Amino acid sequence: MKKTLQFRELLNSDNLEFLCEAHNGISAIIAQEAGFRGIWGSGLSLSAQFGVRDNNEASWTQVLEMLEFMSDATRIPILLDGDTGYGNFNNMRRLVNKLEQREVAAVCIEDKLFPKTNSFIGGQAQPLADIDEFCGKIKAGKDAQRDDDFAIVARIEAFIAGWGLSEALRRAEAYHAAGADAILIHSALSTPDEILAFKQEWGARAPVVIVPTKYYATPTELFRDHGFSLIIWANHLMRASIAAMQATARTLADEQNLLSVEDRVVPVTEVFRLQGATELQQAEKKYLPQRSRGTQALVLAASRGKELGPLTEQRPKTMVNIGGKPLLSSIVEALNATGIKRISVVRGYRKEAVDLPNLKLIDNDEFADSGELLSLLKGLRGVDPEQDLIVCYGDVLFNKYIAQMLAESEAPLAVAIDTNWMESANRHRSADYVRCSAPHSRESFTTPVNLLEIAADLPGNQIHGEWMGFLKIDADTIPEILQASERMLREPGQRQAKIPELLNRLIERGQAVRGLYTTGHWLDIDTLDDVVQAGNF
Repeated sequence: MKKTLQFRELLNSDNLEFLCEAHNGISAIIAQEAGFRGIWGSGLSLSAQFGVRDNNEASWTQVLEMLEFMSDATRIPILLDGDTGYGNFNNMRRLVNKLEQREVAAVCIEDKLFPKTNSFIGGQAQPLADIDEFCGKIKAGKDAQRDDDFAIVARIEAFIAGWGLSEALRRAEAYHAAGADAILIHSALSTPDEILAFKQEWGARAPVVIVPTKYYATPTELFRDHGFSLIIWANHLMRASIAAMQATARTLADEQNLLSVEDRVVPVTEVFRLQGATELQQAEKKYLPQRSRGTQALVLAASRGKELGPLTEQRPKTMVNIGGKPLLSSIVEALNATGIKRISVVRGYRKEAVDLPNLKLIDNDEFADSGELLSLLKGLRGVDPEQDLIVCYGDVLFNKYIAQMLAESEAPLAVAIDTNWMESANRHRSADYVRCSAPHSRESFTTPVNLLEIAADLPGNQIHGEWMGFLKIDADTIPEILQASERMLREPGQRQAKIPELLNRLIERGQAVRGLYTTGHWLDIDTLDDVVQAGNF
């Protein structure tokens, strides 16, 4: 149901209805969630949230901007406290047009002079508008509206200004004849005597709205018995928020910590809920390209690295000091430099020494009698299944572009290959050599190259490069790699299996593994000589 018609139903209801004040989007949502069927866009509260006085110091366009947020955030109608209409009949016409554009259901205007002053600040000294001029403003607003159900409520300030019942009735009759859809009768007394006297004389000629801010102790049942249409709780969300913010601010200033306030404020997740964060996440999955899901990293760092001797007696190889900081720190920095912030680390030997911040730590307490494939399996079980994944070892230094190259690959499964493989061969070090569908060439930059085999003992005439220990797995492929790892580890004799053996199995089963060629710009830390070299990396 459109909002204007919802508000009409509230005005014409056989039951007493209620509006709750709101002054911004989040307070409007809170009022709606509390069960209110309509919102009062309070002039006092809207001014207060801007930090200005309720004297038309906030421009009408600023009020409109805030109303737009409130209207967009809710499904229930808003009655704007439109002060005096922000000017003469022409301003009123434009105001109605702009309110309708923002799906604001109704406006209430008061018969005082522009700029207005709040009714509870020297009310009896405030002059009232000329009746004929105010009736012209009502007529202009009604003529300007395009939606027949848009409502204009005329607020009578005769009691506030000290003019008494007869003047209030005279003005109500004139405003009703001019086209006002309802009358709001206002009073500054602490008892409801004035508004009850008005209702008794007025009867049911038009719906009557009241704002019992001053006569708050009056039982609501009394208003129901006298046939009032609508009660406005006019500024209580704003006032409640001020009390809460003042108390919290004082505590923070005095105690200089969060311990005393954290349990008394809503969690940030509640703010996200009110903002509709979940809907945005769902929309992102629906409308954004697959690549938008982001990339995470998994660092396999469970082994000791015995080759480094005393350097790894008290810490794993990944925490050995290289260039003034742990090797793992350099790995994290290179990943961070490519935009990868979510990093998981599988630790095992001396796991308590792996204590860098902002990492998800996954324990492999079986590291001593297992191989790297088990660490990969434990890592895959702990990563985010919604994000692409880059896997690397915890003992490599590398240029950030290598991680970037893998992250940007659209292949479901890809490996980084160093074409400078002869360096490892000349140094007589163990390496995982690869044979691919095509050698490194100009064509390999534009034509996909697939891995055919990976082994340490490939004949030299079949070697196209060295696997660098980097593996990219897209999110959709993670479950498949996880299941393949589980199957392989269940086989006898495979507990010490390594990742190259898994890759060969996958290739044999028809899984395409994309090979991404590069040259150098990485260093595998296997020996004490490598540690010395790493200082100049």
